[in-house]
Amino acid sequence: MIGPAVVAATLLSYAVGWAIGLPLLVPVFNTLAGFPFMVAALRRGDLRLAVGRMLIWALTLGACATLLSYAQPWRTDTLFLHGASYRAEMFGWLMTGRGAESDPSRFLPQHALHAAAFAVLALASGGVLALTMGAVLMNYMGHYVGALAAASSHPLTTMILGWHPWAVVRIASFVAIGVTLSAPLLSRLGGFRVDWRDARRLLLIAFGGLLLDVTIKWLLAPTWRQLLLRVVGW
Repeated sequence: MIGPAVVAATLLSYAVGWAIGLPLLVPVFNTLAGFPFMVAALRRGDLRLAVGRMLIWALTLGACATLLSYAQPWRTDTLFLHGASYRAEMFGWLMTGRGAESDPSRFLPQHALHAAAFAVLALASGGVLALTMGAVLMNYMGHYVGALAAASSHPLTTMILGWHPWAVVRIASFVAIGVTLSAPLLSRLGGFRVDWRDARRLLLIAFGGLLLDVTIKWLLAPTWRQLLLRVVGW
């Protein structure tokens, strides 16, 4: 019953973060909730199990950030790092059609930078800093979705569609990259073995996912914006 334990630990991380109210600590608590489960799976030499557990962790992050921001967007505006600025950027894109979300010349370098930074952090820290970065990204993305749902005529539908399909592909790809690139340092420190052939396959799938992410975004962002506008009622 590891899956429910991952969910419970992640929920607890938000409860603690909410109670303390320090933005810098929220992604740290999030990381502490997920990291032990990833390490336990890697110690068994099971990369795919580790990826599965961290996908559950990421899903729980997204759900918690979305629901908290739906309930009290004014609070999560400051509680989630980069929350207010990302919400303003995305709301501006929705209302005007202008912004990085539908401009490949802006979002391609940004995506490349995020992916490179995430990969380097995973390699250098055994995943600790990469998970923290991932938590920051998930929280401000969830804040945008939750705040949009709070302003929407159809909140539940908005919560679903607000997680743009290309973002979902990117999240899954980042999870696979983070887990796989955490393994070299963790295996040396922990004295366990990892199937490196499987690791290479996972990395290839993940990088393919990143290419799919930008392709879908390039093609669908304008249409998805119009869909969201109709659902939200703006």
